[in-house]
Amino acid sequence: MKLSACIEDLYMFNEAGAMPARIRAAAAAGLDRVEFHLWDRLDMDEVQRTLDETGVKTTCLVIAPRCGCVDASKEAFFLEAITHTLAMVKRLGAKAVVVAGGPALAGASAQQQHDAMVHLLGLAAPRAEAAGLQLWLEPLNSRIDHVGFFMNTAREGLDIIEAVGNPALRLLYDVYHSTVMGEHWRDVLTRAHLIGYVQVADTGGRHEPGTGEIDWPAFLAALRASGYAGNIGMEYRPTVPSAEAVARTRRVFEMA
Repeated sequence: MKLSACIEDLYMFNEAGAMPARIRAAAAAGLDRVEFHLWDRLDMDEVQRTLDETGVKTTCLVIAPRCGCVDASKEAFFLEAITHTLAMVKRLGAKAVVVAGGPALAGASAQQQHDAMVHLLGLAAPRAEAAGLQLWLEPLNSRIDHVGFFMNTAREGLDIIEAVGNPALRLLYDVYHSTVMGEHWRDVLTRAHLIGYVQVADTGGRHEPGTGEIDWPAFLAALRASGYAGNIGMEYRPTVPSAEAVARTRRVFEMA
């Protein structure tokens, strides 16, 4: 497993400046992979030149234009955004498009929104599969960071993935979001074969591991025992300069 830094605004290496400078700062900290969200607002030619220059790889991109998938009436818009983002993921040599449920749809029941997600992701997954890529479905906590969002637990995300039944659709398991919603990693990892990617941050502020209450050594031991062989994304707000936070994460995770 290797570490990947989320260098989007509010997270890692923001102190370096614009996105190309963040990529260089991540490389200087010994990282060879990064991820970011709002790629459609960037000069992607410049970003790609910087990635090529540093040898840093992109792990994943968030769907753009940013949109959820709880409204079946937005099928054409959603699929166009998926296709658009898959093309950029392919260009950068990344692995996946990240998708969330998005803001809950007013007037729609939880079951209707769940069913809409199964429908839309069932249409989108074959497009990712045909491109040799994946969609990573990310549940977002609705207690602190994403109040009013639908699909806020890893359990429901896994249920949706099972309902779609396409190997190109996998869970982005953010340990922080899941823990905030009261889930325990032991229960989530019973379906580890459906996890495509893991992201980490600690409780008590969404800072680097070691600042909160999550038992990271126990989690990592269970993650390895589950058979997960992917990488780990650092999507947190560092309490110290980013390079120091990376070093701390390596110590906590016992990763060279």
